[in-house]
Amino acid sequence: MSFPPPPVHIAVEGITDQAVIARVLHYIGLTPGLMRGLRGKAYLLQQLSKYNAAARFANWFAVVDLDQDADCAPDYIRQILPKQSEGMLLRIPVRAIEAWLMADRERLAAFLNISIDHVPQNPDLESNPKTAFVNLARRCRQTALREDIVPRPGSGAQVGPGYAGRIQEFVSQSPHRWRPEIAAENSDSLKRCINALQNWKLIEPS
Repeated sequence: MSFPPPPVHIAVEGITDQAVIARVLHYIGLTPGLMRGLRGKAYLLQQLSKYNAAARFANWFAVVDLDQDADCAPDYIRQILPKQSEGMLLRIPVRAIEAWLMADRERLAAFLNISIDHVPQNPDLESNPKTAFVNLARRCRQTALREDIVPRPGSGAQVGPGYAGRIQEFVSQSPHRWRPEIAAENSDSLKRCINALQNWKLIEPS
């Protein structure tokens, strides 16, 4: 008799990342457990050592955007968590998790109702994937969708008021739902993440 794999506790920056990582885990066949972080990058980095300590006894999957904090993901991992516990898997989207979303070019173009020619072929090379994602949404002719994603003039915000909800819709609810297996073909950092999850030796609960 085969038993289901043990749950994986997740630590992410915010609810946008939560939706993406839950979708990736579902694709791999892993079950999300506790969800922690969700209060921004600075808070997640402050708590990372605590999650790493907990990963001596359970499986923890932490995801932190690279942004402009290091030249490459391996350097950043060594910087923020040089010694990972047995049950910890830390992955770094290059340079933000929006790059993984843009990597499913066909589905994102369909969701935003724009030409696929506008979606970058190698989103890992974008210096600011979140801004690139928002700029794609500026081309959207659906007013409600565009205004949810694009920040209001003069607001000073990076994203619109319905940004997180629209990301969640694209990732898990839309008929043009995001496909991690397709996105991995255009994002090396996502491909490496999926490979690491597939090869992860999970801690069995005692």
